[in-house]
Amino acid sequence: MSQQTSAQLHQHYIGGEWIDGSGSETFESENPATGETLAEFHRGTVDDVDDALEAAEEAFEEWRDLSYIDRAEYLWDIYHELRERHEELGEIVSKECGKEISEGKADVTEAWHMVEWAAGNARHPHGDVVPSEVGSKDAYMRRKPRGVIGCITPWNFPVAIPFWHMAIALVEGNTVVWKPAEQTPWCGQIIAEMMEDAGIPDGVFNMVQGFGDAGAAITDDGRVDTVLFTGSAEVGHEIAGKVGGEPGKLAACEMGGKNGIVITEEADLDVAVHSAIMSSFKTTGQRCVSSERLIVHEDIYDEFKERYVDIAEDVAVGDPLEEDTFMGPVIEADHVEKIRKHNELAEKEGAEVLVDRFELEDDEIPEGHDDGHWVGPFVYEIEYDTDLRCLKEECFGPHVALLEYSGDIEDAVEIHNDTPYGLAGAIISEDYRQINYFRDHAEIGLAYANLPCIGAEVQLPFGGVKKSGNGYPSAREAIEAVTERTAWTMNNSKDIEMAQGLSADIVTRDD
Repeated sequence: MSQQTSAQLHQHYIGGEWIDGSGSETFESENPATGETLAEFHRGTVDDVDDALEAAEEAFEEWRDLSYIDRAEYLWDIYHELRERHEELGEIVSKECGKEISEGKADVTEAWHMVEWAAGNARHPHGDVVPSEVGSKDAYMRRKPRGVIGCITPWNFPVAIPFWHMAIALVEGNTVVWKPAEQTPWCGQIIAEMMEDAGIPDGVFNMVQGFGDAGAAITDDGRVDTVLFTGSAEVGHEIAGKVGGEPGKLAACEMGGKNGIVITEEADLDVAVHSAIMSSFKTTGQRCVSSERLIVHEDIYDEFKERYVDIAEDVAVGDPLEEDTFMGPVIEADHVEKIRKHNELAEKEGAEVLVDRFELEDDEIPEGHDDGHWVGPFVYEIEYDTDLRCLKEECFGPHVALLEYSGDIEDAVEIHNDTPYGLAGAIISEDYRQINYFRDHAEIGLAYANLPCIGAEVQLPFGGVKKSGNGYPSAREAIEAVTERTAWTMNNSKDIEMAQGLSADIVTRDD
């Protein structure tokens, strides 16, 4: 396993070989906490993607002919390596994407959990036996791999999400062409090295480092049978729109959200405040499930606000490698400016600012980290109005609106659903009727009760509705995206008997 240094120019992995590719441009991985260069990479071109797709297509038939068990065996080596290098890789994740160290390590843990799930699933039953109405027939469903899977993954979970996509795709018999996020190519490099070390056959796994043009070349190519995408709504909708117009091609896209937490008059305030702080500020608000709207009943609004604001004022922002940091930096300078614009929009639309730590004090920025991309919590209250852009548009940062509501759970859920997104949401209540109403009526794919609106275990589907997605590129539901189902019926009799009373008699003119 190579050690990454900024002096080494890293390559693409195509057809079982490390290659420079056809382009002359390079790009750097940057530590968002310090601004320092971590490593340098060749930038992939359309021609590089073409080579990767050709390799994946050529490798498909031989790979699909292996048994589930044989394909899964390759992944067990990766599973053990992820576990053995947990501390080291967790630190690399934190260095490259800025998550505090417990989150960096959790990213690696989630990756090995998904590899374990996908590889273990190879020995579980596949398909269904379906009763036939004709006694002499056997009917069942079989799955077969779709072919070449294009994977586009985000920077905020640079180890976990690639394995959401690729572990399942590979075990199910597909080949893969993957473009990691351009912000986290170092993590991509290490994953590719793991695939090579595990002995994955040439062409079965391919990685092209690069930017959106390389990603578009993957998703637009006719040789790609399924696109698995996790990232921004803007890019995901473009992919889904293009793929949707191509017969036989699928896209499973998990995108962003304007997620909310409903805190009812029956809430335990300790649970409410704890859950809301974690939901708003973990990963510096840069999770697709982060909560940017807190919808709080009028009976407890003032107390909740006071307690929430007190903690938001004191949340520890700092070096992500230090154990006592709660929030690290945001990913890049452009994202700092995006968050600034969202904060300014809220003020323009009438928000009363409760916490403004967007520009941190000098003594809050760790020594030697002046070139990092630092922001702190921004919390405001605003009277709910369906036309407010600040309540509809995703910021993807520590930007949080407090909304006071009156009435019943139905009123809270109506406000909660008033967004074009539908990824995640939570309810904090000790009343099971309120909890069940939220469960049944909230327009989301991921729901939580008396928990932070954050994360999901790997065996659960992960995705949303409305603008948040058109599929679930993880766990069992990802199998639907990377396989085809064949309904197979076999006759065990010498006679032919049809279902639905259809006559099997052949009538000729002589009859």
